[in-house]
Amino acid sequence: MGKAMMKTTFISTVFNEEINILSFLESIVNQSILPNELIIVDGGSTDGTLSIIKQFSIEHKIKIIILQKKGNRSVGRNLAIENSRNNIILCSDAGCVLDKNWIKNITRPFIDKHVEVVAGYYRGKASNIFEQCEVPYVLVMPDKIAPANFLPATRSMAFRKKVWEDLGGFDEKLSHNEDYAFSKKLILYKKNITFVKSAIVEWIPPTNIFKFIKMIFRFALGDAEAGIIRVKVILIFLRYLILAILIVYLILYHSLFLFIWIMTCFIIYCIWSIYKNYRYVLGVQALIILPLLQGISDICVIAGTVLGSISLLKKILDKRTLSSII
Repeated sequence: MGKAMMKTTFISTVFNEEINILSFLESIVNQSILPNELIIVDGGSTDGTLSIIKQFSIEHKIKIIILQKKGNRSVGRNLAIENSRNNIILCSDAGCVLDKNWIKNITRPFIDKHVEVVAGYYRGKASNIFEQCEVPYVLVMPDKIAPANFLPATRSMAFRKKVWEDLGGFDEKLSHNEDYAFSKKLILYKKNITFVKSAIVEWIPPTNIFKFIKMIFRFALGDAEAGIIRVKVILIFLRYLILAILIVYLILYHSLFLFIWIMTCFIIYCIWSIYKNYRYVLGVQALIILPLLQGISDICVIAGTVLGSISLLKKILDKRTLSSII
């Protein structure tokens, strides 16, 4: 690979990414500064992902180290880092497109030996209004960035290899929001994190409602399995608990006033879901799509959190049972 400010290894994991893998690879080789090493771990793809990567490597005369190991993204990332030869690890995900100066910008802070982790930024790469509406539900929008509290995500992250070693790597028990759990451990271990807004990765949103449902559910499930409950999740549960109580009262007492009150709250909630995100979309269709996504994401968060919490509780009980037997 080309020369860089310092020795770097770019890592990523893939699984059935034949639709997005070419744009991802092209964005890597088009960097203004190339990584010294490129490692991709395949988790058992059954489509054409691997053949596309191999063909790309030949056509562009670029060495891509391809490792294969079935497992989740934590397993793949840990394997890639274990096999890396360099001190600075660069992370991004298939399904993203890197800005041409991403590596240049995300590695610059490491000139300071005290910087241990760099959190890059990510923005949506939407191709239609539905995808535009999805972006605020997943990403931190520019006007909501708090640099001091911005947690790195593996879409756009770099760290010293020693940091990964100190944290014991990515938790291989977590199959979903493992990078959020990793970031929380960075805070717990008081690692020096620097946010670089100019280290931009463009994230490609899910192309349909079913993929959106799967994504939000997976995020909530992953958080709960990791024992992470966000404040906004607690608020969602409180909203729907109050709604359930009101509906029970409505059924029992047939109150017209209560029915009107519930409908009024529903309308206000829909208006709020439009108000908070419409400025990021600005399309008439968003007036329907935004409330729809709000309701769907609420349901997915509740379902994912409940199932994830049950899974976590089961693991805790199994561990206690095993300990008592031993």
